[in-house]
Amino acid sequence: MLTLVRSRVRTAALALSAVVALAVGAIATTATTGAAAAPAPAPAPASAKQGPTSVAYVEVNNNSMLNVGKYTLAGGGGNVFDVAVIFAANINYDTGTKTAYLHFNENVQRVLDNAATQIRPLQQKGIKVLLSVLGNHQGAGFANFPSQQAASAFAKQLSDAVATYGLDGIDFDDEYAQYGTNGTGQPNASSFVHLMTALRANMPNKIISLYNIGPAASRLSYGGVDVSSKFDYAWNPYYGSWQVPGIALPKSKLSPAAVEIGRTSQSTAADLARRTVSEAYGVFLTYNLDGANRSPDVSAFTRQLYGSDAVYTP
Repeated sequence: MLTLVRSRVRTAALALSAVVALAVGAIATTATTGAAAAPAPAPAPASAKQGPTSVAYVEVNNNSMLNVGKYTLAGGGGNVFDVAVIFAANINYDTGTKTAYLHFNENVQRVLDNAATQIRPLQQKGIKVLLSVLGNHQGAGFANFPSQQAASAFAKQLSDAVATYGLDGIDFDDEYAQYGTNGTGQPNASSFVHLMTALRANMPNKIISLYNIGPAASRLSYGGVDVSSKFDYAWNPYYGSWQVPGIALPKSKLSPAAVEIGRTSQSTAADLARRTVSEAYGVFLTYNLDGANRSPDVSAFTRQLYGSDAVYTP
């Protein structure tokens, strides 16, 4: 049986954190100088690394984003991870105004406010940093905006957050929305298409990725518009398994493999990495990188992806 990748433990923390909701309209006034004033640095010089793009989700309720930068390939091959994902901001629902808004719990807010020390060091190494956005049990999701205007308004909140904190893009994860809660609508065909169209227009040169799960992931076409090509990446949401995302993107932008570091066995991780290379897919997804020395787990897939062990530097 496939198991949902997200730890259920953290859902209670997300729900509890809703009481400290922060509308993105206030982002500019709440961001600290270290977060908002420093633009993302120029990309680091290309390393000798060749092979698939490696992605690491970090549960910032429990772990530091800086862990992503602690792994390199033996022999000077560069960073193990190319993309680090802050997990996770939320799409919340204001029952008074009946609108969705972007919310950061205190741990996500802390990372963003301290971008100079939590995000810039990764970017300076050439690692892209994305903000994942997730439902929060309030009825608001990416698939039930009631109008194009509402979808565009939320897209602006997302692109404003990327600009304010000097991020490299947005990751969509359509879980835990609980569509219908608080009188919200059920998923509709147009919502995610309008959202993606507006977001890509707002940030044409930033990364947009899709965690291939939920109603939004199956509603990528409406009114003759297909937004599949607007995504930079899409990946399998079930750890320890192989599942090609059902989206019209080239293999170079897809990760059929998904690994939970420390829980997916090293043999399974190695098999998934070997298959990624042999079938010419261009992305390898990992989740839940923590602060322990996980070099044996990481090396299990880097040997197959890059022909090198991973080195952990505290």
